[in-house]
Amino acid sequence: MRNARNASYLQVNHEIRRIFAEKGVILRPSHEAYREFKWTRAHFGQKPKEGYFIWVREQVDSPIFTCIAISSPKVSQTLRNLVVIEESIKAEICSTCNATKTGLCGNHMGHLKVILKENSELKLRHHHTWGKGDTVASSLTFSLGKGARLSHVYRCQTAPKTLKTDLKTTLEACSSASFEIAVLARGGNVNMRDSTFLNGDGSSATMRLRTIADKNSRIDARSKMIANGAGKGHLDCMGMLLSKNSTIDVVPELLNKNKDATLTHEASIGKISEEALNYLRSRGLTEDEAIDLIVKGFLGEEMPFKYKGRVLPSKVYM
Repeated sequence: MRNARNASYLQVNHEIRRIFAEKGVILRPSHEAYREFKWTRAHFGQKPKEGYFIWVREQVDSPIFTCIAISSPKVSQTLRNLVVIEESIKAEICSTCNATKTGLCGNHMGHLKVILKENSELKLRHHHTWGKGDTVASSLTFSLGKGARLSHVYRCQTAPKTLKTDLKTTLEACSSASFEIAVLARGGNVNMRDSTFLNGDGSSATMRLRTIADKNSRIDARSKMIANGAGKGHLDCMGMLLSKNSTIDVVPELLNKNKDATLTHEASIGKISEEALNYLRSRGLTEDEAIDLIVKGFLGEEMPFKYKGRVLPSKVYM
């Protein structure tokens, strides 16, 4: 299990195996936080049965690691997680959710709410790895106060049988958010929704979405940017098809309600470039090895490779 050895919070099935917080950080199981800190109840929405609460009150220099895993057959998890970063605090969280092996047919439902107070900063890295028989539903809500900054990287390198994600972000004045979302589906169904609300003047957001469909997979993604204030937003949606019996349906949507706001988008869906394949095969790679390298580069896992003295960006992969 990725990050398990160093996890500040480690949960396997329904059992908390490890929970540890450095000075300046309050880390509790969600149900204990709900009972101990009454102000959290409005953010949890309902009384949680499992999950974690992270409250970063003072500056810490090391990342916070969380790991939630399914290791037994037909386990069904329902998690409610809450993260609060206090004013002017910088924090980094590395989070992993996964099945420890294939064939478990588990069910993972995760609800995460992140509150960034004024001038705070969060780097959040989130990794999912699942088996072909698992079902996963994930909802994330980000609330950015004035001047807050968010960098969120989400990668699902092995998509489950069904994956549903719902992401909602609200930004106040002068806050900024950067998203990098990458999903690789092989023999699964993926349904993704994200909405970004630029509510404050001077707010900005970028959404970078990368999807790959292979082996009879279907990916349906809707990405929406709404400008209520005078902010700037950009959607960058790209999809890659690796098999004839797979489909990708991506719809970027812009809604501008402020004459001083600027919203832009670009979108493309295609196949692997023959130029890139031929180059890598000429360097001694098999076709499968070349495809694997290109896929990793497209998902942002590897540095772009060079062709005839120039670096191939992800758009050239198709």
